[in-house]
Amino acid sequence: MNTIKQSFANFYDAIASGIGDWGLKLLGAFAALILGLWIIRMFMKGVAKAFESRRIDETLRPFLLTAIGFSLKALLIISIAGIVGVPTASFAALIAGIGVAIGAAFNGSLGHLASGIMLLIFRPFKVGDLIKTNGAFGFVREISVFVTVIETFQMETEIIPNSSITSGRITNLTKLGKLRVDMPFAIRYGSDIKKAKEIVMEVLRTDKNILDEKDMQPSVVVNNLGENGIELLAMPYATCEAYWDVYWETRQRIVEALGTAGYEAPLPQRVVTMVQ
Repeated sequence: MNTIKQSFANFYDAIASGIGDWGLKLLGAFAALILGLWIIRMFMKGVAKAFESRRIDETLRPFLLTAIGFSLKALLIISIAGIVGVPTASFAALIAGIGVAIGAAFNGSLGHLASGIMLLIFRPFKVGDLIKTNGAFGFVREISVFVTVIETFQMETEIIPNSSITSGRITNLTKLGKLRVDMPFAIRYGSDIKKAKEIVMEVLRTDKNILDEKDMQPSVVVNNLGENGIELLAMPYATCEAYWDVYWETRQRIVEALGTAGYEAPLPQRVVTMVQ
């Protein structure tokens, strides 16, 4: 009987000792995790401020911050595994295996990541550029690891996967810094074309948003002979920031000026021949 009691006592002591050791290790690991995450957060804030003060390209900032933060957190997890007693080499191999499995499961996301790196390397556009892509038209606000954020003129936020951008068409309207704004309008057949062009040119010359530089002077041309009228095309140049001001406000001024001068909008016309 004493032998059995002693065996149970030894077994209990071994379990209590093991739980005590593991409890202390887990407690230490949890404390290290909380402290480590806090240090990483403070460090990343400092890095973000350093990037801003050193005027690091806004296009690169989100990508670099994400990469640095992920690397630091991975190192923290490996270090905590060492505190608990998990062999670092084995834990690193486990993380690598998990990474491969996650990569296989999120194959499309890795494609977005590769596309994001391509956008940062080849730089078809940067943060602040006015672009057209995937049906979105607006200013680039952020290029992150997986997506690009575009703010449209309707104040909508378009979040587009990077792979969709690199596999499609990209129109960068900011690349040259200035744009031609094509504005078609029509007058009736039989109207004075020359006078109409002079009226529109006067509107363009007095518009403060329209550029009047060498090789970028505004013009008005006959664009098409339509079914119901003569289509003219006003072709002023503007900066990217003034694009929509010219597109909407200048167009309205053209319509008002032509109306004041007596030009009426074209109406459907039919030629009827009487046969006797």
